[in-house]
Amino acid sequence: MANTWISRAATGSVTSDKTFTYSIWFKRGASNGSNQYLWIHENASSHTQKIDLHLRNDDLMRMGFWDGSNEYNLDSKMLFRDTNAWYHIVFRFDTTQSTASDRIRWYVNGEQIELTAIGGGSPTPQYPAQNTTMNLGQKTLVHGRYQSSNPGSYWTGSMSHIHYCDGQSYAPTEFGETDSTTGEWKIKTSPSVSYGNNGYFILKDGNSVTNQAGNSSGNFSVSGGTLTKTEDCPSNIFNTWNSLDDYYEAGTFYNGNTTYQTGTATGKYSRNTSTLGMTKGKFYWEVKPVSVNASIDFYPDIGITSTQVSAVSDYLGKQASDYSIESDPSGTNRKRNNNTHSEWGTSFALNDIVGVAVDLDNRKIYFSKNGVWMESGNPASGSTGTGSAYTITAPADTPLGAYFPSVGNYDGTGYVKFDANFGNGYFGTTAVASAGTNASGNGIFEYDVPSGYTALSTKGLNL
Repeated sequence: MANTWISRAATGSVTSDKTFTYSIWFKRGASNGSNQYLWIHENASSHTQKIDLHLRNDDLMRMGFWDGSNEYNLDSKMLFRDTNAWYHIVFRFDTTQSTASDRIRWYVNGEQIELTAIGGGSPTPQYPAQNTTMNLGQKTLVHGRYQSSNPGSYWTGSMSHIHYCDGQSYAPTEFGETDSTTGEWKIKTSPSVSYGNNGYFILKDGNSVTNQAGNSSGNFSVSGGTLTKTEDCPSNIFNTWNSLDDYYEAGTFYNGNTTYQTGTATGKYSRNTSTLGMTKGKFYWEVKPVSVNASIDFYPDIGITSTQVSAVSDYLGKQASDYSIESDPSGTNRKRNNNTHSEWGTSFALNDIVGVAVDLDNRKIYFSKNGVWMESGNPASGSTGTGSAYTITAPADTPLGAYFPSVGNYDGTGYVKFDANFGNGYFGTTAVASAGTNASGNGIFEYDVPSGYTALSTKGLNL
């Protein structure tokens, strides 16, 4: 949702000005060095009253609260650093409670978390006084950025199944439950709750901002940017680029970490791995290089790795557990592994879609350009085609215990930006032009997924 926000005007009518429940599933994106706002009630041009939830740049979650006279800011002690997982937050606001700590309660994945004063500066958090009122019906509702006269601090991740229950204080078990087999917290997609006059239910399936609460409090609208649909959801987590694995050359991440722009420091190579790894099975994904510094040569690398690098000279293909292809400005394409390279495959350019099919059961990797497999390979049959085989070596060649999709820039003097489609059905904010076939039913891709292959997601890893 980078630079995207949705909003709804004040309704003027609330069931209660003392009690509400807010439930949201979210997947965070990369840190952008500033706060990122999930949700805020606030006047557009003043701070008469406000309440918000936002992720800080130190990975803590904060509630910002101003009742017109007093400010009560509370921080979580829990850090929210995982960029792969979906978190579920339930926020209960009920100032009718006689016990101060019961007036504001947070739950993460079904468990109540401990709160502290901002920055941990006080051993006893300050809670609103009993029966404090918030005239929330008079406030603009916003998801995805900070409101007020100086807006910003956009959310860079994803959101799903947002419930606002006016006049109710609900436990997290109304919106989620523990899986009896895995012991993990999972979503209830259609909870039986009351929404009151000002409540709403949005982002239920896809990117719909139509209020599905069944009341008349009104719909939201996309007020800025592009609200992109994603297959990634609390029930099936898809692979993304890993903003925590940008070790020696800082890059930039966009679109819920499906877009990665390599770093620009002269003399430093840049590469990134993904959040989900593979130890067995057959997986397919697509990568599109979409832009490059005008002043540098075009040397994008696309492939897989099992190495956590730390040296500025570690381009993708340098280590024994790197397997990549690379094109250069002369039109030469090559494969790179263990610090050696040889001409192989078909050259690709900006906006070409490179398909990657990895068969870890038979230790092979295949690449395609715009739907045509290089060297006449055939992932479905296992044929390596006319060229020299591109094989993956023995399992001992996995320092990280698994292989991860990876991209990088061999030039080392500027950036290359890559959009990845790991099955979300989008490159950046642009949907695939005409979805190919996918017998696994897991993921949406531009081109046909080879028979026997699937998307790299939590569902795909368990097929």
